[in-house]
Amino acid sequence: MPSANVCGSVRSTPSGYSEVATSTFLGRSAPPSRSSDHGSAAFLGMLPPMRMGLFLPDVSPIATPEFLSAYGEAAENAGFSSLWVGEHVVFLDEYASKYPYSDDGRLGLPPDSGLLEPFATLSFLAAATSTIRLGTAVCLVPQRNPVYTAKSVSTLDWLSGGRLDFGVGIGWLREEFEVLHEPFEQRAARTREYLEVMRALWRDDESSYDGDLYKLPPSRMFPKPVQEGGPPIYFGGETDPALRRVAECGDGWHGFNHLPESAASHVARLEAMLTDAGRKLADIDVTVCPYLQPVEPSHLSAYRDAGVDQVVLTGFAFDPDNARRVLGELGDAYVGAASAL
Repeated sequence: MPSANVCGSVRSTPSGYSEVATSTFLGRSAPPSRSSDHGSAAFLGMLPPMRMGLFLPDVSPIATPEFLSAYGEAAENAGFSSLWVGEHVVFLDEYASKYPYSDDGRLGLPPDSGLLEPFATLSFLAAATSTIRLGTAVCLVPQRNPVYTAKSVSTLDWLSGGRLDFGVGIGWLREEFEVLHEPFEQRAARTREYLEVMRALWRDDESSYDGDLYKLPPSRMFPKPVQEGGPPIYFGGETDPALRRVAECGDGWHGFNHLPESAASHVARLEAMLTDAGRKLADIDVTVCPYLQPVEPSHLSAYRDAGVDQVVLTGFAFDPDNARRVLGELGDAYVGAASAL
Protein backbone atom coordinates (compact mmCIF):
# COMPACT_ATOMS: atom_id res chain seq x y z
CA MET A 1 0.00 0.00 0.00
CA PRO A 2 1.42 3.43 -0.88
CA SER A 3 2.46 5.92 1.75
CA ALA A 4 0.47 9.08 2.40
CA ASN A 5 1.29 12.13 0.33
CA VAL A 6 1.60 15.65 1.71
CA CYS A 7 -2.13 16.31 1.38
CA GLY A 8 -3.86 13.05 2.14
CA SER A 9 -3.68 9.89 4.17
CA VAL A 10 -4.20 6.43 2.73
CA ARG A 11 -7.62 4.95 3.41
CA SER A 12 -9.47 1.88 2.22
CA THR A 13 -10.16 1.97 -1.48
CA PRO A 14 -13.76 2.49 -2.68
CA SER A 15 -14.93 0.11 -5.37
CA GLY A 16 -13.59 1.07 -8.78
CA TYR A 17 -10.78 3.38 -7.57
CA SER A 18 -7.07 2.73 -7.21
CA GLU A 19 -5.30 2.99 -3.88
CA VAL A 20 -3.09 5.78 -5.22
CA ALA A 21 -6.02 7.87 -6.36
CA THR A 22 -8.00 7.36 -3.20
CA SER A 23 -5.05 8.23 -0.97
CA THR A 24 -5.11 11.79 -2.29
CA PHE A 25 -8.78 12.44 -1.60
CA LEU A 26 -8.10 14.28 1.68
CA GLY A 27 -9.58 11.42 3.65
CA ARG A 28 -12.93 10.95 1.92
CA SER A 29 -14.46 8.83 -0.81
CA ALA A 30 -14.64 9.73 -4.48
CA PRO A 31 -16.42 12.90 -5.68
CA PRO A 32 -20.08 12.58 -6.61
CA SER A 33 -20.20 12.83 -10.37
CA ARG A 34 -17.71 10.10 -11.25
CA SER A 35 -18.00 7.78 -8.26
CA SER A 36 -18.61 4.06 -8.37
CA ASP A 37 -22.22 4.73 -7.33
CA HIS A 38 -22.96 5.11 -11.03
CA GLY A 39 -22.41 1.39 -11.45
CA SER A 40 -22.60 0.04 -14.99
CA ALA A 41 -22.37 3.49 -16.58
CA ALA A 42 -19.01 4.08 -14.90
CA PHE A 43 -17.90 0.54 -15.81
CA LEU A 44 -18.66 1.15 -19.48
CA GLY A 45 -16.76 4.43 -19.46
CA MET A 46 -19.94 6.51 -19.69
CA LEU A 47 -20.21 9.72 -17.68
CA PRO A 48 -23.34 10.67 -15.76
CA PRO A 49 -25.33 13.64 -17.09
CA MET A 50 -23.78 17.07 -16.82
CA ARG A 51 -24.99 19.01 -13.79
CA MET A 52 -26.00 22.66 -13.53
CA GLY A 53 -25.35 24.83 -10.49
CA LEU A 54 -25.91 28.45 -9.52
CA PHE A 55 -23.60 31.08 -8.07
CA LEU A 56 -25.86 32.83 -5.60
CA PRO A 57 -25.87 36.66 -5.37
CA ASP A 58 -25.35 36.58 -1.59
CA VAL A 59 -24.70 40.32 -1.53
CA SER A 60 -26.26 42.93 0.71
CA PRO A 61 -28.69 44.61 0.48
CA ILE A 62 -30.22 42.12 -2.02
CA ALA A 63 -29.74 38.93 0.01
CA THR A 64 -32.53 39.30 2.56
CA PRO A 65 -33.96 36.24 4.36
CA GLU A 66 -37.00 36.34 2.06
CA PHE A 67 -34.78 36.50 -1.02
CA LEU A 68 -32.55 33.62 0.09
CA SER A 69 -35.52 31.38 0.90
CA ALA A 70 -37.15 32.08 -2.46
CA TYR A 71 -33.87 31.62 -4.32
CA GLY A 72 -33.06 28.28 -2.70
CA GLU A 73 -36.55 26.88 -3.23
CA ALA A 74 -36.65 28.10 -6.85
CA ALA A 75 -33.23 26.64 -7.63
CA GLU A 76 -34.21 23.26 -6.22
CA ASN A 77 -37.57 23.26 -8.01
CA ALA A 78 -35.87 24.16 -11.31
CA GLY A 79 -33.61 21.10 -11.08
CA PHE A 80 -30.29 22.75 -10.32
CA SER A 81 -27.78 20.52 -8.55
CA SER A 82 -25.95 23.04 -6.38
CA LEU A 83 -25.82 26.54 -4.91
CA TRP A 84 -22.49 28.29 -4.33
CA VAL A 85 -21.50 31.37 -2.33
CA GLY A 86 -18.26 33.34 -2.12
CA GLU A 87 -16.35 34.85 0.77
CA HIS A 88 -14.85 38.21 1.63
CA VAL A 89 -14.96 39.55 5.17
CA VAL A 90 -14.29 43.17 4.25
CA PHE A 91 -13.72 45.31 1.18
CA LEU A 92 -11.51 48.36 1.11
CA ASP A 93 -11.87 51.70 -0.65
CA GLU A 94 -8.19 51.63 -1.59
CA TYR A 95 -6.29 48.47 -2.52
CA ALA A 96 -3.34 47.72 -4.77
CA SER A 97 -4.15 44.02 -5.22
CA LYS A 98 -5.55 43.09 -8.63
CA TYR A 99 -8.80 41.14 -8.82
CA PRO A 100 -7.93 38.30 -11.24
CA TYR A 101 -11.35 38.05 -12.89
CA SER A 102 -11.92 41.56 -14.27
CA ASP A 103 -10.12 43.54 -16.96
CA ASP A 104 -9.43 46.51 -14.69
CA GLY A 105 -8.47 44.46 -11.63
CA ARG A 106 -11.33 45.90 -9.57
CA LEU A 107 -14.26 44.13 -7.91
CA GLY A 108 -16.85 46.63 -9.09
CA LEU A 109 -19.15 46.45 -6.06
CA PRO A 110 -20.84 49.58 -4.67
CA PRO A 111 -19.35 50.90 -1.41
CA ASP A 112 -22.38 49.90 0.69
CA SER A 113 -22.40 46.29 -0.56
CA GLY A 114 -20.82 43.21 1.01
CA LEU A 115 -20.93 39.42 1.00
CA LEU A 116 -22.79 37.46 3.65
CA GLU A 117 -20.75 35.06 5.79
CA PRO A 118 -20.73 31.80 3.78
CA PHE A 119 -21.43 29.18 6.44
CA ALA A 120 -24.24 31.15 8.05
CA THR A 121 -25.74 31.73 4.59
CA LEU A 122 -25.51 28.07 3.57
CA SER A 123 -26.98 26.97 6.90
CA PHE A 124 -29.95 29.23 6.23
CA LEU A 125 -30.27 27.75 2.73
CA ALA A 126 -30.00 24.22 4.13
CA ALA A 127 -33.14 24.88 6.17
CA ALA A 128 -34.95 26.28 3.12
CA THR A 129 -34.08 23.33 0.84
CA SER A 130 -33.90 19.55 1.05
CA THR A 131 -31.83 18.07 -1.80
CA ILE A 132 -29.70 20.70 -3.54
CA ARG A 133 -25.98 20.67 -2.71
CA LEU A 134 -24.45 23.69 -0.99
CA GLY A 135 -20.97 24.95 -1.78
CA THR A 136 -18.38 27.57 -0.95
CA ALA A 137 -16.72 29.18 -3.97
CA VAL A 138 -14.46 29.78 -2.36
CA CYS A 139 -13.75 29.73 1.36
CA LEU A 140 -10.56 31.71 2.04
CA VAL A 141 -8.90 29.06 4.19
CA PRO A 142 -5.66 30.89 5.14
CA GLN A 143 -7.61 33.85 6.52
CA ARG A 144 -9.42 31.60 9.05
CA ASN A 145 -8.54 29.60 12.13
CA PRO A 146 -8.57 25.98 10.89
CA VAL A 147 -10.22 24.52 13.98
CA TYR A 148 -13.11 26.98 13.84
CA THR A 149 -13.44 26.40 10.10
CA ALA A 150 -13.47 22.62 10.64
CA LYS A 151 -16.26 23.11 13.17
CA SER A 152 -18.28 25.31 10.80
CA VAL A 153 -17.87 22.80 7.97
CA SER A 154 -18.78 19.75 10.05
CA THR A 155 -21.79 21.51 11.58
CA LEU A 156 -23.11 22.60 8.19
CA ASP A 157 -22.61 19.13 6.72
CA TRP A 158 -24.39 17.66 9.77
CA LEU A 159 -27.35 20.05 9.60
CA SER A 160 -27.73 19.77 5.81
CA GLY A 161 -27.69 15.97 5.80
CA GLY A 162 -24.34 15.72 4.01
CA ARG A 163 -24.91 18.27 1.25
CA LEU A 164 -21.80 20.45 1.55
CA ASP A 165 -19.18 20.87 -1.18
CA PHE A 166 -16.16 22.64 0.33
CA GLY A 167 -14.59 24.94 -2.26
CA VAL A 168 -11.37 26.51 -1.02
CA GLY A 169 -8.87 29.10 -2.19
CA ILE A 170 -5.74 30.85 -0.97
CA GLY A 171 -6.99 34.40 -1.58
CA TRP A 172 -5.76 37.33 -3.66
CA LEU A 173 -6.59 40.50 -1.67
CA ARG A 174 -3.46 41.26 0.36
CA GLU A 175 -5.16 44.17 2.10
CA GLU A 176 -7.89 41.88 3.48
CA PHE A 177 -5.20 39.62 4.98
CA GLU A 178 -3.65 42.68 6.60
CA VAL A 179 -6.99 43.68 8.14
CA LEU A 180 -7.20 40.18 9.64
CA HIS A 181 -3.53 40.21 10.75
CA GLU A 182 -2.72 37.13 8.68
CA PRO A 183 0.48 36.80 6.59
CA PHE A 184 -0.24 37.02 2.87
CA GLU A 185 3.04 35.42 1.74
CA GLN A 186 2.43 32.12 3.57
CA ARG A 187 -1.13 31.61 2.39
CA ALA A 188 -0.47 28.60 0.12
CA ALA A 189 1.52 26.70 2.75
CA ARG A 190 -1.01 27.53 5.45
CA THR A 191 -3.87 26.36 3.24
CA ARG A 192 -2.21 22.95 2.93
CA GLU A 193 -1.59 22.61 6.66
CA TYR A 194 -4.99 23.98 7.66
CA LEU A 195 -6.76 21.47 5.41
CA GLU A 196 -4.73 18.66 6.96
CA VAL A 197 -5.79 19.87 10.42
CA MET A 198 -9.44 19.95 9.31
CA ARG A 199 -9.22 16.50 7.77
CA ALA A 200 -7.81 15.08 10.99
CA LEU A 201 -10.61 16.65 13.04
CA TRP A 202 -13.29 15.34 10.67
CA ARG A 203 -11.81 11.84 10.54
CA ASP A 204 -10.32 10.90 13.90
CA ASP A 205 -11.96 10.54 17.30
CA GLU A 206 -8.86 12.13 18.81
CA SER A 207 -6.96 14.43 16.47
CA SER A 208 -3.51 15.98 16.64
CA TYR A 209 -1.25 17.77 14.20
CA ASP A 210 2.37 18.87 14.27
CA GLY A 211 3.09 21.12 11.30
CA ASP A 212 5.51 23.92 10.56
CA LEU A 213 2.77 26.56 10.78
CA TYR A 214 0.15 24.98 13.04
CA LYS A 215 0.19 22.72 16.08
CA LEU A 216 -2.90 20.88 17.32
CA PRO A 217 -2.63 19.05 20.67
CA PRO A 218 -4.77 15.90 21.08
CA SER A 219 -8.32 17.18 20.63
CA ARG A 220 -11.82 15.86 20.02
CA MET A 221 -14.39 17.43 17.70
CA PHE A 222 -17.95 16.17 17.30
CA PRO A 223 -20.24 15.80 15.49
CA LYS A 224 -18.33 14.52 12.52
CA PRO A 225 -19.51 15.49 9.03
CA VAL A 226 -22.20 13.24 7.55
CA GLN A 227 -19.95 12.69 4.52
CA GLU A 228 -17.31 10.25 5.70
CA GLY A 229 -13.97 11.95 6.21
CA GLY A 230 -15.47 15.35 5.41
CA PRO A 231 -17.08 16.97 2.38
CA PRO A 232 -15.42 16.94 -1.05
CA ILE A 233 -12.77 19.64 -1.34
CA TYR A 234 -12.70 21.71 -4.52
CA PHE A 235 -9.72 23.97 -5.12
CA GLY A 236 -10.28 27.23 -6.96
CA GLY A 237 -7.69 29.02 -9.06
CA GLU A 238 -6.33 29.00 -12.59
CA THR A 239 -2.54 29.17 -12.12
CA ASP A 240 -0.23 26.17 -12.35
CA PRO A 241 0.24 26.07 -8.54
CA ALA A 242 -3.55 26.12 -8.08
CA LEU A 243 -4.07 23.28 -10.55
CA ARG A 244 -1.25 21.34 -8.92
CA ARG A 245 -3.07 21.57 -5.59
CA VAL A 246 -6.09 19.96 -7.26
CA ALA A 247 -3.95 17.21 -8.76
CA GLU A 248 -2.13 16.41 -5.54
CA CYS A 249 -4.86 16.71 -2.94
CA GLY A 250 -8.23 17.75 -4.37
CA ASP A 251 -11.56 16.07 -4.90
CA GLY A 252 -12.39 18.64 -7.54
CA TRP A 253 -11.49 21.82 -9.40
CA HIS A 254 -13.76 24.87 -9.28
CA GLY A 255 -12.68 26.95 -12.26
CA PHE A 256 -13.88 30.52 -12.62
CA ASN A 257 -14.56 32.81 -15.60
CA HIS A 258 -14.12 30.18 -18.32
CA LEU A 259 -15.73 29.70 -21.70
CA PRO A 260 -15.37 26.18 -23.18
CA GLU A 261 -12.06 26.82 -24.97
CA SER A 262 -10.43 28.20 -21.83
CA ALA A 263 -11.90 25.39 -19.73
CA ALA A 264 -10.48 22.80 -22.15
CA SER A 265 -7.01 24.34 -21.94
CA HIS A 266 -7.03 24.34 -18.14
CA VAL A 267 -8.43 20.80 -17.92
CA ALA A 268 -5.67 19.58 -20.26
CA ARG A 269 -3.03 21.13 -17.97
CA LEU A 270 -4.78 19.65 -14.95
CA GLU A 271 -4.96 16.20 -16.52
CA ALA A 272 -1.20 16.19 -17.12
CA MET A 273 -0.62 17.11 -13.47
CA LEU A 274 -3.01 14.39 -12.33
CA THR A 275 -1.02 11.86 -14.34
CA ASP A 276 2.17 13.02 -12.64
CA ALA A 277 0.42 12.52 -9.28
CA GLY A 278 -0.65 8.97 -10.15
CA ARG A 279 -4.27 9.93 -10.71
CA LYS A 280 -6.62 10.48 -13.63
CA LEU A 281 -9.28 13.00 -14.57
CA ALA A 282 -12.02 10.54 -13.64
CA ASP A 283 -10.79 10.71 -10.03
CA ILE A 284 -11.98 14.30 -9.58
CA ASP A 285 -15.03 16.44 -10.29
CA VAL A 286 -14.58 19.37 -12.67
CA THR A 287 -16.87 22.32 -11.98
CA VAL A 288 -16.63 25.56 -13.94
CA CYS A 289 -18.37 28.89 -13.42
CA PRO A 290 -18.41 31.09 -16.55
CA TYR A 291 -19.06 34.06 -14.20
CA LEU A 292 -19.75 37.05 -16.50
CA GLN A 293 -18.95 35.20 -19.72
CA PRO A 294 -21.96 34.83 -22.06
CA VAL A 295 -23.06 31.19 -22.05
CA GLU A 296 -25.95 29.71 -24.04
CA PRO A 297 -27.45 26.22 -23.62
CA SER A 298 -25.83 25.30 -26.94
CA HIS A 299 -22.39 25.82 -25.34
CA LEU A 300 -22.90 23.05 -22.79
CA SER A 301 -21.83 20.26 -25.13
CA ALA A 302 -18.50 22.05 -25.64
CA TYR A 303 -18.03 22.23 -21.88
CA ARG A 304 -18.75 18.51 -21.68
CA ASP A 305 -16.22 17.81 -24.42
CA ALA A 306 -13.70 19.87 -22.43
CA GLY A 307 -14.06 17.48 -19.48
CA VAL A 308 -16.42 19.61 -17.37
CA ASP A 309 -18.88 17.79 -15.10
CA GLN A 310 -20.83 20.79 -13.81
CA VAL A 311 -21.41 24.33 -15.09
CA VAL A 312 -22.32 26.93 -12.46
CA LEU A 313 -24.28 29.87 -13.83
CA THR A 314 -24.28 33.31 -12.25
CA GLY A 315 -27.98 33.50 -11.41
CA PHE A 316 -28.66 37.21 -11.14
CA ALA A 317 -31.93 38.07 -9.41
CA PHE A 318 -32.98 41.00 -7.27
CA ASP A 319 -36.07 40.09 -5.24
CA PRO A 320 -38.05 36.94 -4.35
CA ASP A 321 -40.51 37.12 -7.26
CA ASN A 322 -37.73 37.92 -9.70
CA ALA A 323 -35.71 34.96 -8.38
CA ARG A 324 -38.58 32.53 -8.94
CA ARG A 325 -39.09 33.76 -12.50
CA VAL A 326 -35.42 33.98 -13.48
CA LEU A 327 -34.43 30.60 -12.04
CA GLY A 328 -37.47 28.93 -13.58
CA GLU A 329 -36.43 30.26 -16.98
CA LEU A 330 -32.80 29.26 -16.48
CA GLY A 331 -33.85 25.79 -15.41
CA ASP A 332 -36.05 25.35 -18.46
CA ALA A 333 -33.25 26.47 -20.77
CA TYR A 334 -30.17 24.86 -19.21
CA VAL A 335 -30.99 21.95 -16.89
CA GLY A 336 -32.76 19.90 -19.55
CA ALA A 337 -30.01 20.59 -22.08
CA ALA A 338 -27.33 19.54 -19.59
CA SER A 339 -29.09 16.35 -18.50
CA ALA A 340 -29.17 15.18 -22.12
CA LEU A 341 -25.37 15.28 -22.39
